[in-house]
Amino acid sequence: MRLILFTFPLAIGLGYALGGHLSNLGRVSFRWPLAGILGVSLQFAPVGGSGGYLLLIASFLLLIVAAAANWRLPGFILILAGLWLNFMVITVNEGMPVTRVAIVASGQADTLDEIVDQGGSKHHLAGPDDQLLFLADRIAMPPPVSQAVSVGDVLAYAGAMWFVVAGMLRREERPTAPKDVSTATVST
Repeated sequence: MRLILFTFPLAIGLGYALGGHLSNLGRVSFRWPLAGILGVSLQFAPVGGSGGYLLLIASFLLLIVAAAANWRLPGFILILAGLWLNFMVITVNEGMPVTRVAIVASGQADTLDEIVDQGGSKHHLAGPDDQLLFLADRIAMPPPVSQAVSVGDVLAYAGAMWFVVAGMLRREERPTAPKDVSTATVST
């Protein structure tokens, strides 16, 4: 989640650099916003064990529903794809496997004992029984981000950046007056 602290400011900066305005983003019509908000909120629920795993699955289902409802908005196809990839690997492994190499390379070696001891419903150290490890948190983002991310995370964050930039560049649609054909002159 630390990647958000870098992704959104970068997207907003890019949106401004391209001549966009943050206020334009507020005019984007987003469908099923409560599903998205609840899905994100469940990611932070301090519940472990099987209850935490069920909340994590519910979180991803809500986020997938919200992303699918908004698939026509810029970036939401990537967000949906990223969420789906993460959902798959989390579901088959009862949590997101994180590789030891990614933890160390991302500057989080001091958290290895915590991950091994506590495991957790959201993340656990990748082991020999884990499946779909190519979709796990195995991409190291070094400091200052200091996070291990998955292919699904990369797609979802890229989609979110696309959405923010495109939303900022969105122009206000002005209604055009219909032409009155009864007063039009035709020259021959």
